[in-house]
Amino acid sequence: MQFAPLTLPPAQWQALQQAYSTPPRAYHHFGHVQAVLQHCQQVAEGPGWEHPREIYLAALYHDAVYEAGRKDNEARSAQLAAQAIDQHLPDAGIDRERVTRLILLTAQHGALGSDEVDAEAALFLDADMAILGAPAEVFDAYDRGVAEEYAGVAPGLLYRAGRRRFLQALLRQPRIFLSPFFHERLDAPARANLRRRLSR
Repeated sequence: MQFAPLTLPPAQWQALQQAYSTPPRAYHHFGHVQAVLQHCQQVAEGPGWEHPREIYLAALYHDAVYEAGRKDNEARSAQLAAQAIDQHLPDAGIDRERVTRLILLTAQHGALGSDEVDAEAALFLDADMAILGAPAEVFDAYDRGVAEEYAGVAPGLLYRAGRRRFLQALLRQPRIFLSPFFHERLDAPARANLRRRLSR
């Protein structure tokens, strides 16, 4: 079962699918969104969501605008989500500001402490980062996908140095995952993946 507490109008769904195919992506495509939604469903079956429809929309739109190397992807994705809510769901009672805040928070992965976000935002951010604690072969495919997205954007040496700094910073964090729900299950495998990747 996949997390879907809201039915989108067909035109909105079609526009969303188009966004995730532009430009072609090796990792940040709609398959990533589906993986995040699976983790959201696990939360729904566990600690639960207070605002499930807002979480759903944030998950759907958080990487809708993605161009490797740009610093404004999250802001543009949040703007797209706000426009889509106004256009397609004006009377659905959606807290648009909460959706956009959640998306904007994804720009700070690895830089936030658990005391800097509310419990629901922590769960949402962890669902997006759960790939770090995936089985080794799934993690490796993610790592290759991100590298492929940057291949035509940044020189290889520069990308590898930046990627290494990001992964090292994650490993140094006292908590990779902000919520107890994800921390207890995924911290150990995530650290194992990061150490293995950094040992190459």
